[in-house]
Amino acid sequence: MAKLILSLDGMVLREFKLDREKVKLGRKPHNELQIDNLAVSGEHALITTIQNDSFLEDLESTNGTLVNGQPVHKHFLQDGDVIEIGKYKIKYLREAVASKGPSPEDFEKTMVIRSPVSAKAAAPAPTPAAAAEATQPTTPIGDTVLEPPKGAGERAGAIRVASGSNAGKTLDLVKNVTSLGKPGMQVAIITRRPAGYFITHVEGPSRPLVNGQQIGLQAHELKDHDIIELAGTKMEFFYK
Repeated sequence: MAKLILSLDGMVLREFKLDREKVKLGRKPHNELQIDNLAVSGEHALITTIQNDSFLEDLESTNGTLVNGQPVHKHFLQDGDVIEIGKYKIKYLREAVASKGPSPEDFEKTMVIRSPVSAKAAAPAPTPAAAAEATQPTTPIGDTVLEPPKGAGERAGAIRVASGSNAGKTLDLVKNVTSLGKPGMQVAIITRRPAGYFITHVEGPSRPLVNGQQIGLQAHELKDHDIIELAGTKMEFFYK
């Protein structure tokens, strides 16, 4: 579980665990993390945590929000990031999670971050004959086994890198939320819903492209064989 360390002039004032999906930061008492200072807006910023990933959003505050000295509107938080609101500093710390697979950094070259990677994900896409032999297998994730999708809208999706040195590598989208991109450059998330898979822009000056068209501010539904362009890399989304 990630946590925030609030400090002022080098003195730690409070430690706050991100044990809920949404945490508001601001001057008013109803905020989960209240900072009672006139330089802080009533509702200054919002941190949304989805599984192991946290996203910071400035709520149109008067004085703005900085991360590591740079002004941000939306930002995908990384371990050790320092959020600055007025004279206050808030350090984001993400507890290490034991994993049998490669670390997110090991998979960063494929532009996919913070998502479990198995040997199957690193291998080339299966041939049609091989795919026919593996009809609706269960997928182990740590100690949890996901049952095969039961509805047409719950088919398992995947991403295949289509450009660069990692072209051909695939990632099964088994998580409810998968983060893609490069922090500080461009980040998006793909969410798995009963109706299908949706991509949403999180960070960066420009939004991702799907089939050459920039997506909107809202979640964009992905269709079979859509081409995603994100952080300089092309990826193909497909249903298995």
